[in-house]
Order: sequence, then C-alpha cells, then structure tokens
Amino acid sequence: MTNALEYNSERSTLIIPEYGRHLQKMVEHAVSIEDDEERNRVANSIIAVMGNMNPHLRDVADFQHKLWDQLFIISDFKLDVESPFPKPSREQLEERPDALDYPQNFPKYRFYGNNIKRMIDEAKKYDDGEFKDALVLAIANHMKKSFLNWNRDTVDDNVIFEHLKELSDGDLNLKNSDEDLSDSSNLMRGGGKKKYTKTNNNPKRPSRKSRKRY
Repeated sequence: MTNALEYNSERSTLIIPEYGRHLQKMVEHAVSIEDDEERNRVANSIIAVMGNMNPHLRDVADFQHKLWDQLFIISDFKLDVESPFPKPSREQLEERPDALDYPQNFPKYRFYGNNIKRMIDEAKKYDDGEFKDALVLAIANHMKKSFLNWNRDTVDDNVIFEHLKELSDGDLNLKNSDEDLSDSSNLMRGGGKKKYTKTNNNPKRPSRKSRKRY
C-alpha cells in the first residue's frame, strides 16, 4: 500500500514560516469550520500553541495582541472569530509608512561638521565674560583640530579665526584676541599628552666580573 505523497509545489505558501507547516494547516482547518463556537474554540487553541513557542511572553498583553494579528495574517484574513483585539485588515498590512524627513544640511565648510555649527550658535547666546571667552577659544581649538584631520598640513590661526567669524555671522571674533590656539602637533597627538615609560625599580645586578673580591 502506497500513501499519497504531498509535494511542496502542491502546498500552499507559508505565510509566516517561523510557525511551520503544521500550524498553518491548523489555521486552514479552523477557517473551514462552519460552526462559530467550534471555530472560536479552535482559534483559541491555536493561539495557545503559538504562545507556547515563546512561553516567557505568552501572558504579556502586547504579545497576545501580536499573536492574534499573526493568526489573522496566516489565515489570509479569512478567519472569522471573536478576537479580544481589533481585527487587522490587509490594507493596514500593506500600507507603507510615511517617509522620514532627513535633515538637509549643506554647510560651507563640511570638514567642521554640524556639531561645530551648533556649538557656535549656542556660544552666541551667552553674555560676554570669562566663561564665554573660554568657550569660544575651546571651539576654535576644536575647529583647528577638525581642519587638520581634513588637511594634514599646518593651518594658520587666522584662517580658523576667519572661519569662526563667518560661521557665527560676525558675533564671535578672535582676530584681535591675545590668545593663541594650541600647536598643530599637539592637537594631532591628542592634546599633547605626555607619554610615560615604565621604569625599572630593580637595577641590574653587577656581573661576576665586576664584583670585588676581598
């Protein structure tokens, strides 16, 4: 006796492959049930089986909502049962999300980046004083470091001062300041931090030849 073989080409397409073929057959069987009470009972049993695949989430309300949505999706929206959640529609599933609005910034000096421009705009809001002067100087040093990352050659401080004045619409001007920016070599080394080498506290013992004999 030879049993009839079922080929994949003859089977229906798996809508959510993660649940497997057997669960999809259970859903297809539930759709074919004519009695409303029996169909609702079978649907709740299928939800219990789906929840057992993720036991740590099956009692969470949001996860239950997800399971019922997936049940209707697997049934190709043909299952007519009483659900504790609103039944999804095919239109909602196929609806595309709205396109995101990406910021379109086209700075004149791209090597400084947008954060430098934001820092400059914030510095303009402060009242004149020591804090603002220190902040503007720190921004100028950061601009110089960004410039050197883009162009490895040395850069004159007046170029940075001119760019700072231009980006701040003339509000921040260091051209007449007595402060100097950090040296280019120090900026490229990460702020001129000193490197310390480990010293050996145990000097070498003298060789036998150099030992004195008494």
